[in-house]
Amino acid sequence: MSGHSKWATTKHKKAVIDAKRGKLFAKLIKNIEVAARTGGGDPDGNPTLFDAIQKAKKSSVPNTNIDRAVKRGAGLEAGGADYQTIMYEGYGPNGVAVLIECLTDNRNRAASDVRVAMTRNGGSMADPGSVSYLFHRKGVVIVPKGGLSEDDVLTAVLEAGAEEVNDLGESYEVVSEASDLVAVRSALQGAGIDYDSAEASFVPTMQVELDEDGARKIFRLIDALEDSDDVQNVFANFDVPDDVMAEVDA
Repeated sequence: MSGHSKWATTKHKKAVIDAKRGKLFAKLIKNIEVAARTGGGDPDGNPTLFDAIQKAKKSSVPNTNIDRAVKRGAGLEAGGADYQTIMYEGYGPNGVAVLIECLTDNRNRAASDVRVAMTRNGGSMADPGSVSYLFHRKGVVIVPKGGLSEDDVLTAVLEAGAEEVNDLGESYEVVSEASDLVAVRSALQGAGIDYDSAEASFVPTMQVELDEDGARKIFRLIDALEDSDDVQNVFANFDVPDDVMAEVDA
């Protein structure tokens, strides 16, 4: 049971209705633009674009914004930026390993934003490779429970290459090799099972269990990092037990 996944899922719901909605929209739009530039503007032939559009729609991004992002990325409309993916590595409070994925058109600004957020919130930067070995690249699909049991989901995805199904409370997390992500997502669609998001993610191989104070500190750090327009995703290897999570939420 990954406290981080559970927290991220809860936070994703809140993000759609809170003041950071604009920032969330901007990051989802950027994902679409980059996916269209990398693999073409046809979602049927570009699974990464398909998943980026699906996630944006689930987060209530207007269709006109989605369409324009696809066109900008595919070069059919002016105004697209040349985004680069950069990974930064570091440690948060309590020795939590942190991977920060940036999508930016200004490398210096991204580096500065990440460094400031880390140092102001009890974190420190680390050399490339010193943290990333603690994570594996995996395919992660989030499936809302509805009336589904864990067995329903497992039956649908097992033959497609899913490795595990985790109960996150209000949804299930289906984990696979990153190369099996499209097959797993397609298997869910074939079984008529709705899903919230499907994307390649960095999943920790070991986790640091946190108490309430540690959880608050790491959440503050991640919020500060995600406040930067250049930071696209933050991955960390912490686990927060359910009772501690309830205290933090309260």
